[in-house]
Amino acid sequence: MKRFIQFLTLFASFGTLICCALPALMVTLGLGATLAATVSAVPQLIWISEQKGLVFGLAGVMIVLGFLVSRFGEAQACPIDPAQAKACATGKRISKWILIFSALIYCVGVFFAFIAPLLF
Repeated sequence: MKRFIQFLTLFASFGTLICCALPALMVTLGLGATLAATVSAVPQLIWISEQKGLVFGLAGVMIVLGFLVSRFGEAQACPIDPAQAKACATGKRISKWILIFSALIYCVGVFFAFIAPLLF
């Protein structure tokens, strides 16, 4: 269950990037025509951008849920078998970094979706 929640967290945070950060970056780099071609090839991007409040809300809930599940998982003991204990410790460490990466992606998306338009 923990891996599933962390997968959804990463997926949701990438959704925020696709929604707002990627288009802003493409336009900033002068790739407006590429963005137009991408939107014409994948018109669902327009709907995601229109619903950015919902996208960011769900992603934020998923990230908070991921942190809670991760925090609960830290209290769980790893198996006694050395091989399984090593795999358990590695899994916990990788999960922690995936969650941190997801939160960073989310913060970049929040900046481009809500803060950058106010600044420019």
